[in-house]
Amino acid sequence: LAKMALQVLTFVVIAALSTALFGACDALLYAKESSSREVKELNGLWHFRADYSPGRDAGFTEEWYKEPLPKTGDTILMPVPSSFNDITQNVSLKNYIGWVWYDREFWLPKAWTDNKTRVMLRLESAQYNAIGWVNGIQVTNHSGGHLPFEGEITDYVTAGKPNRVTVAVNNTLSPHTLPPGTLTFGGPPEYPKGYVVQHIQADFFNYAGLHRPVKLYTTPSEVHVDDITVTSSLESNGSAVVNYIVEVQSSSPGVTVQVKLMERMGRVAARASLNYKLRRCQKALYCSKAVKGSVVVDDPHLWWPWTMNEEAGYLYVLQVTATTEDGVEDMYRLPVGIRTVAVQGTQFLINNKPFYFLGMGKHEDADIRGKGLDYPLIMKDVNLIRWLGANSFRTSHYPYAEELMDLCDKNGIVVVDESPAVGLTHPDNFADETLAHHLEVMTELVQRDKNRPSVVMWSVANEPSSELAIAEAYFKKVIDHTRSLDPTRPVTFACNQAYNTDRVVQFVDVICINRYYGWYQDQGHPEAITMGLSYELSLWYAKHGKPMMITEYGAGTIAGFHKDPPVMFTEDFQVEVLMDNFEVFDEYRGKFLVGEMIWNFADFETDQSTSRVDGNKKGILTRQRQPKTAARLIRQRYLSLAQGRQLCYDHSLHGFSDRYHCTNPF
Repeated sequence: LAKMALQVLTFVVIAALSTALFGACDALLYAKESSSREVKELNGLWHFRADYSPGRDAGFTEEWYKEPLPKTGDTILMPVPSSFNDITQNVSLKNYIGWVWYDREFWLPKAWTDNKTRVMLRLESAQYNAIGWVNGIQVTNHSGGHLPFEGEITDYVTAGKPNRVTVAVNNTLSPHTLPPGTLTFGGPPEYPKGYVVQHIQADFFNYAGLHRPVKLYTTPSEVHVDDITVTSSLESNGSAVVNYIVEVQSSSPGVTVQVKLMERMGRVAARASLNYKLRRCQKALYCSKAVKGSVVVDDPHLWWPWTMNEEAGYLYVLQVTATTEDGVEDMYRLPVGIRTVAVQGTQFLINNKPFYFLGMGKHEDADIRGKGLDYPLIMKDVNLIRWLGANSFRTSHYPYAEELMDLCDKNGIVVVDESPAVGLTHPDNFADETLAHHLEVMTELVQRDKNRPSVVMWSVANEPSSELAIAEAYFKKVIDHTRSLDPTRPVTFACNQAYNTDRVVQFVDVICINRYYGWYQDQGHPEAITMGLSYELSLWYAKHGKPMMITEYGAGTIAGFHKDPPVMFTEDFQVEVLMDNFEVFDEYRGKFLVGEMIWNFADFETDQSTSRVDGNKKGILTRQRQPKTAARLIRQRYLSLAQGRQLCYDHSLHGFSDRYHCTNPF
């Protein structure tokens, strides 16, 4: 058993070392088409094989990546993107731990092999560690899920015959992964041979696989736009300044960069042109320094949350064209929103106006597909968010798909963008190894989402043991690092510790707390919510004097369960818990409370336990996105608050008291 444990964990280390040796690209602009770029999606049915060898190492020792996967043994077809766990009826695959292998063939257009084209392989998310090969040659790898990685494959592909891409993915968690986890091993005579169970230190199922699209994309080989950073500011005369930093890589030392800011209907709102020499950075490659510029936009269309302005989610397009001295050009078109974010006193400001978060925590989770990207599902979720009257959500507890983030940009939905650092609850979770990975994850997250107007705040973690002495120095480094990457957005984390024991809140801009009065605390007694929560919030504010937001509250509810007087797990009880929390929110809203986010948007899958009946049932929607009674209560509250209408709650309708309270309009 000890040997097996060592072998399984060894391959987590192999993937991590592989990342260190080969690395992922620092700049990862989303793969999209333009006049100089093409994109080919490799989504669909892939060959799939789980490695059931005792050490989960047969794929490496037998070099499965060197030939088509079906030649190595029995395979099944697996949809990409999806989690592999729920696709079959095989319970051993549902709970599988270790390396799984994917492969498929693809053809390249002849134009892609003309010696003038750079070809890239991009994987938008693989959970957790991944290594990629093309035609048997390793081209990329990555440690950690939820974020993209890529590698250049120009020299390893040909036209006129099929090429093969192979990806190995390992979902094993350790005390130093994000999220962390542990393994339990067993064997005869007490357990079956090969028994192994993974324990994730988080309350959601550890779905795994190729969760998001796999793509090929091209750029000209002589020049390509490598990165763009955009910020904006509002001037006192009503104009706006859009600041940009453009990085270009080119084999030609002379490059002209043209920048156009274009309105929704295509009209050019502002433009600039830059000519500069690139410094030599590799043998035959020139790369730019950070070239900065700005354009002024008169009478700008600002990006607004949909509850603050009828013209919500307005996006310009920043069109960047890099042209070499011999006329080769690369064009990249980046959607941008002109908006500012600030924390001022006890207010959260968007475009210098107070913003109150009316939202929820979510999960990327659904039947069959697990955490796999599904366009109908994310479109349904966005429509439900707006139907509920919500203006925001937190990407609990990991970065979400870029396709969903695009919809938030377009629909004026505000996002608190969270890292996968959930479950840091033991001292060994704060080791230097974890810290190094955490800093890398924050770098990748900020790099990916820095230009999104919907993203207004970074969350570095959820519910860590922030009362530990070791957590103080750890999170100071993480938060300082995040601010250094992006000084334009506030930084926070979701805290579940007490006001007088937490050591980390001192470093954040907005205090976010998760509280379950009437559920985990004073179970079954919602009458204790208002006094307890009100008192605690007053203590937090008295100590820190910072704006606060409730990022989790709620109660588990099985759809269709009713009882009067209400009891736990009934829809009636969930409604009462919400109303009692509302009373406290209304007490402090407009003072120092800047938002409320219910837990959760929808029911979701978890590991099995005696406290989870087929998953976590705290959703106001079922896992199939059907509303519980609480969903209509939330809809009534959020729409009323957004529209400035008074709303009253009669608690006697749910059998607990004769209390009656009303909201005050903003």
